[in-house]
Amino acid sequence: MNKAKLKQAAKQRRVRRVRSKIKGTADCPRLTVRRSLKHIYVQVIDDVAGKTLTAVSDSEMETKNLSKLEVAALIGKTVAEKAKAKGIASVVFDRRDKRYHGRIKAVAEGAREGGLKF
Repeated sequence: MNKAKLKQAAKQRRVRRVRSKIKGTADCPRLTVRRSLKHIYVQVIDDVAGKTLTAVSDSEMETKNLSKLEVAALIGKTVAEKAKAKGIASVVFDRRDKRYHGRIKAVAEGAREGGLKF
């Protein structure tokens, strides 16, 4: 196996390990964060129904002159406001294969400031 395939397999193992412990329901949906080098995407998902309840990304917001951490915190607050408008008060946090620090942590803290409970 080449190096790229080994890396991809390791990433998939990390995602499966995190997701095996997390299940989103209608009462307490899953808040998932996907981070790339340039962008960040957040979704609130009901796994039982298989539906995305709300989604936010930095490409749909005005983020000029903000650092990546500030954008992540703003995304967290925005998704919390959208979730509150749909009657969602608590979620389970899905960080996928990323560590809980940096932009992932900023999204979580922004969502908590916005009123979501983890």
